[in-house]
Amino acid sequence: MSTQAAGTAVKHAIMVEAPIAHAFKVFTEDFGRFKPAEHNLLGVQIAETIFEPRVGGYLYDRGIDGSECRWARVLAYEPPNRVLLSWNISPQWQIETDPDKTSEWEVRFTAETAHRTRVEIEHRNLERHGDGWDSVREGVDGDRGWPLYLQRFADLMARQA
Repeated sequence: MSTQAAGTAVKHAIMVEAPIAHAFKVFTEDFGRFKPAEHNLLGVQIAETIFEPRVGGYLYDRGIDGSECRWARVLAYEPPNRVLLSWNISPQWQIETDPDKTSEWEVRFTAETAHRTRVEIEHRNLERHGDGWDSVREGVDGDRGWPLYLQRFADLMARQA
């Protein structure tokens, strides 16, 4: 896994042994299978995580009581190469409803070979969160942030191989 953090952006990447279309499909359709259950802004346990595969769709958690937490919005959806989402979580780790105060994260899929794909996450424009934005950067860049998501994604892909 490679890592880069610079200013108001964070980048992480990993290689998976899978064709690009399959890697994209698993990342978007099975996001809830590798998202840590403890990453939860709901007041109850998460029953499922849903990734709506279209521009304007959401990435959200649904609680066991039916409540929902829409923590990302799909800004671009270009299978199998890229997906771009907003990050609707404030520095206080609460839902941010003002789109001008959200950052964005892009996931790019690059075929290295017919059966090997590079998956890169770039989380950028973190300064849009205003005061405390650096805590968002620290959170997504740390061991419990994007590196954990990518490793869990790679582990899921390896189990499917």
